[in-house]
Amino acid sequence: MASREDKAQSTHRVLRISQLDALELNKALEQLVWSQVTQCFHGFQPGLLARFEPELKALLWLFLWRFTVYSKNATVGQSILNIQYKNDFSTTLRYQPPSKNQKLWYAACTIGGKWLEERCYDLFRNHHLASFGKAKQYLNMAVGLVQLGSLINFLIFLQKGKFATLTERLLGIRSVFCKPQHVREVGFEYMNRELLWHGFAEFLIFLLPLINTQKLKAKLSSWCIPLAGAPDSDSSLASSGKQCALCGEWPTMPHTIGCEHIFCYYCVKSSFLFDMFFTCPKCGAEVHSVQPLKSGIEVSEVNAL
Repeated sequence: MASREDKAQSTHRVLRISQLDALELNKALEQLVWSQVTQCFHGFQPGLLARFEPELKALLWLFLWRFTVYSKNATVGQSILNIQYKNDFSTTLRYQPPSKNQKLWYAACTIGGKWLEERCYDLFRNHHLASFGKAKQYLNMAVGLVQLGSLINFLIFLQKGKFATLTERLLGIRSVFCKPQHVREVGFEYMNRELLWHGFAEFLIFLLPLINTQKLKAKLSSWCIPLAGAPDSDSSLASSGKQCALCGEWPTMPHTIGCEHIFCYYCVKSSFLFDMFFTCPKCGAEVHSVQPLKSGIEVSEVNAL
């Protein structure tokens, strides 16, 4: 019974993606809080906040650390994802929170390290003395070593899934779930259906611009509507051309393409420029030449109406 209880209360390893998501959420929260603080100083003298920016940031992060890691054993991002820190030095299977010393060292490494780096860079930038040259060189070397250690730690984290940051590895604290996670059943039928519909939609998006819908519509119209004998004279064209075959209105500057139907000049010209293989939407006749209708016939047709 004791072993079963230990197994039931034992902590489970957190997925790598969940640990990385928690880090990203922490960064997003820090940016949001700092943007709100800078807006508070928007009406003050420019440059007032820049002089004390490292100290003010350190105070804000220390305030967040006090009510997150120190009191709840988890950062804000971890709390959202149901994750918390565990003392990895503990040999028991039961959950052991980080000790007070681990929490204090966590604040010193994360908050104090950032403050020291920003303040030192500001100091070296404002004082161009020879005595600071060697100290700046040592600081750059130390920062480079820390970055190299973070890179090596990240590669180990990708392989083993523990200690997402170098600070966690050095202090012996790792992420665990607050509550045991149950295995979720994934509905593969739903996923397959979604993938099928997404693939079909992408195929249509790729295919539709390649289809000449105007020509297809003309073909369908020519199949459905029986073709009438086309007269040869302009008078017969005018008698049957009381409306544009494209827009359906009275033809403006009426033109013909060689069939019995009449078009507005701008309608037929724009359609022909858009599609060199433009055909009449009524009868499906191909464009031989765009010719204007004789003005006398047009006037007589207007007078007849």
